[in-house]
Amino acid sequence: MKLLRVGPTGAERPAALDGAGTLRDLSGLVADIDGTVLADAAALARIREALAGRALPALDPTGLRVGPPVGAIGKIVCIGLNYRDHAEETGQPVPAEPLVFLKAPDTVVGPQDTVLVPRGSEKTDWEVELAVVIGRTARYLETDEQARAAIAGYTITHDVSERAFMLERGGQWDKGKNCETFNPLGPYLVTPDEIPDPQALGLRTWVNGVLRQDGTTADQIFPVAEVVRHLSQFMTLRPGDVVNTGTPAGVANGRPEPKPFLRAGDVVELEVDGLGRQRTELKPA
Repeated sequence: MKLLRVGPTGAERPAALDGAGTLRDLSGLVADIDGTVLADAAALARIREALAGRALPALDPTGLRVGPPVGAIGKIVCIGLNYRDHAEETGQPVPAEPLVFLKAPDTVVGPQDTVLVPRGSEKTDWEVELAVVIGRTARYLETDEQARAAIAGYTITHDVSERAFMLERGGQWDKGKNCETFNPLGPYLVTPDEIPDPQALGLRTWVNGVLRQDGTTADQIFPVAEVVRHLSQFMTLRPGDVVNTGTPAGVANGRPEPKPFLRAGDVVELEVDGLGRQRTELKPA
């Protein structure tokens, strides 16, 4: 299934695409697409059955905003340097185990919403990533099979980063990762039955029409299931939590001087196989 949330910011309604690509209203079945619904196998079964019957009201997508596909996110857990080529381009050693940091849920915006360049920023950067959405509580998982069973689905995330804030202003990476609007998410939450192998997905980024990233999840140092299992040893992952699994090579920070960091007026487009596409314009904060 491809699950969405559509409508004005803060008032999104649950929706889905049926097999013919028609946008269907789910608000008669569930209140939202959030951790409560994602953990409810019966609710998901009702949605699947209703979509198959094509009896749900159709929505006109014309002019309809697409919001983040998951509401009421508890936490966003991110994996840094999870592609060998990205570690190499930034001159950093390949991690021995997953490098973990957090983003605040209030950084999340929709896949076509504006991204704000922070005041004083000189090094705002792009990062296309595969995001994992958790569907059942995961703590101290023992196997990759258990980790895969905890996954509700996948979506696209843009882990926007301000490199100077991250690396030159003291402290940890949080200063450059948690700026307002720094996590566009969506357009869809795609259930695992439609993504049989999350390690075989192409990821691409265009900036002002120029292809900047062109990678594959096959190059991840720590595959999706290993990441989820590993995280569960250090924190409890709960339904509706999001895991950003890292970005491939091609970021501005990995390029020769003058590095082409983002500026207000730039347009960034992201794509992951099977998960749709984002398009965001940057404006000053």
